[in-house]
Amino acid sequence: MQSQGSLTIERMCTACGVSRAGFYRHWEEKEPDEVLMRLRDAVQRESLKYPSYGAPKLTMVLRQQGFTVSVSRVSRIRREDNLLAIRRRKFVCTTDSDHDFLVYPNLAQQLKLTAINQLWVADITYLRLGTEFVYLAVVLDAFSRRVLGWALDRSLRTALPLAALDRAIMTRAPTAGLVHHSDRGSQYASNDYVARLEAQGITSSMSRPARPWENARCERFMRTLKEEEVYVRKYRTLEQLQANIDDFIENFYNRERMHAALNFLSPEQFERQAATALGTAATPSLAAMSFRRHREIYPDA
Repeated sequence: MQSQGSLTIERMCTACGVSRAGFYRHWEEKEPDEVLMRLRDAVQRESLKYPSYGAPKLTMVLRQQGFTVSVSRVSRIRREDNLLAIRRRKFVCTTDSDHDFLVYPNLAQQLKLTAINQLWVADITYLRLGTEFVYLAVVLDAFSRRVLGWALDRSLRTALPLAALDRAIMTRAPTAGLVHHSDRGSQYASNDYVARLEAQGITSSMSRPARPWENARCERFMRTLKEEEVYVRKYRTLEQLQANIDDFIENFYNRERMHAALNFLSPEQFERQAATALGTAATPSLAAMSFRRHREIYPDA
């Protein structure tokens, strides 16, 4: 239910002499599916925005947005959709009392990229379809913005980003020294995911808490996917989306879609141009790291 023009639900109820609680009860009886989907949409969105919030805090956020909802209902929705709060400690990210996972410093912000397979970036987002929510995990090459691996599922468990990572590894077969950057989500900090990276000689890097811009390349891709594919075609089920997303990513996004950051080339065209400039298609040396100099240490710099 949305407000009409500048009138909020609360103001319209007051003007009509109807209580807001009574209005929502009537709406829930008339359109129960739409009410539930809007509530779940909000729970999904705010859970990803505030990953450290438990059910009580998240309930307050939802109530401030006009939802009439209890803590127990929010807890039930989060449990059904595998949206567990991340309890953060210093240098440790935990998903529950049985598992403490290490988190890693942000190395990506110091890298100066000159070729492919120097920095991969990864992220997970949720997609609201007609009757359900599904999750998409992706792995991009930060140098070219090319999507190397992706996976769709109804669950947020570690198997989802692992499937995307395995697809990227199969596509590129990277050599040791590659840096993998993600947020501090429990999936990326899990033992299984870290073990897969270490087995490939890949170094982990993670964004700092509450700094989504530190993974901006992935965030931008997710926005593009939603605006140019998911919302345009109005997919209603996971099966419908799965049937078309491979074509969108591989044939359109990677091969045809121009990127202003890539001199208006597609990721594939940009990679070919870079390989030609280097005189070889092979992966060159590791990315250089650049640190800001402090004048008190380097007065003549």
